[in-house]
Amino acid sequence: MPKSQSKTTYVCSECGADSPRWEGRCSRCGTWNSLTEVVQQAPRPGASGPSLPARPPVELASVDATGEARIPLSSPEFSRVLGGGVVPGSLVLLGGEPGIGKSTLLLQVAADLATSESPVLYVSGEESEHQIRMRASRLDIRGRNLFVHAANDLDAALRYMDETSPRLAIVDSIQTVFLSRSGSSPGSPGQIREATWRLLEWSKSSGVPVMISGHVTKEGAIAGPRMLEHMVDVVLYLEGDVYSPYRLLRGEKNRFGSTNEVGIFEMTERGLTDVPDPSRALLSERRPGGIGSVIVPVMEGTRPLLVEVQALTSMTPFNLPRRTANGIDVNRLLLITAVLGKRMGARLANQDVLVNVVGGLRIREPSADLAVALAVLSSLKDRPVHDGLIAVGEVGLGGELRSAPHLARRLQEAAQLGLDTGIIPASTPKGFVAPQDMSLVKVSNLSEAARAALEARARKT
Repeated sequence: MPKSQSKTTYVCSECGADSPRWEGRCSRCGTWNSLTEVVQQAPRPGASGPSLPARPPVELASVDATGEARIPLSSPEFSRVLGGGVVPGSLVLLGGEPGIGKSTLLLQVAADLATSESPVLYVSGEESEHQIRMRASRLDIRGRNLFVHAANDLDAALRYMDETSPRLAIVDSIQTVFLSRSGSSPGSPGQIREATWRLLEWSKSSGVPVMISGHVTKEGAIAGPRMLEHMVDVVLYLEGDVYSPYRLLRGEKNRFGSTNEVGIFEMTERGLTDVPDPSRALLSERRPGGIGSVIVPVMEGTRPLLVEVQALTSMTPFNLPRRTANGIDVNRLLLITAVLGKRMGARLANQDVLVNVVGGLRIREPSADLAVALAVLSSLKDRPVHDGLIAVGEVGLGGELRSAPHLARRLQEAAQLGLDTGIIPASTPKGFVAPQDMSLVKVSNLSEAARAALEARARKT
């Protein structure tokens, strides 16, 4: 009796987990109604899957350490995140929420690299040629030597790539293209995995870099199987609030450079433009003497940024006060408010506490704890802190403060913008020298920090 030539499995569209039967809830990630049917064709006798070009082994010492030169970009921020430019033969994945600016950024890169000798091919499975042209007109892109292919068939797109021999190929997005020989529908984990492998195979064999965009799930991860991020060479995330003009390009994986770099852009009528001095831009609209406002120097990759943290406390008519955080982890806010109530006696049990990071940025490091705590106290006591004050330090459960890494670079950035007072943990190593024209106040706990912040206001005024 002949064996079946196909096999049916059920794959989770969120995490890519396989299941032999349909289930209402994914056993790996816990998402409901995310399993889709995937029919996998059995391989023909003698057939083999795609593979990279076979090469004989070589001695590592004989390999040229310089390699091919990177392709430079006119955007310093994008080049910073990539490690100095686009590496030939690399596969770059750009993820982000819908409407954040992924297609805009990729179209600008395509227009930047398109030349008469080496054109660029832009494959779009989401928009027609006319729609792409309309977007290019808004961005003031003429489109010379930029070829657009609006189709979902990846096989046809790969044929055009072979014919045009582009300098760069872009696929927007990986969830919309499909391979006809694969039995699943576009966007399914099997299609995404197979399409990414074909693009990886083509980029390595041709030496042409390929950039693909990908949508993210509600948890912020790239939609599709997790294997997708392991297959590509570079994983970038474009982050930011859709209602804020600022965007952060963050590197999560980079085989050719550091992941400690962040690019900062501003969304304008002409697309995404580089922000050469982000700290000054983020503080440009800060109101002097604002209650509940504290500046914190945070590290985004290897660069320091000055960010304004705002807090508002308000009497609540309900038995359970709210804790709302925009730009920081809400669990971190719960920890800080609990420490303020237990260790400092702050009466927050009947107060709603709202914290916001100005500019739509998201602070991930705990070194901003002290600034959040001082902002909450400033609003609770209805007393502003000194305008030229910055605060940095991690808050412990006992109310103690712990030092922050790269403190010298943080304070130097603050001094360049004219800020003159810094509240830092007393555990800072001895011999630390403050920047010129900046006075440091070393404190060991939240109580000392609160007194220093309010005294600094009174002293300066």
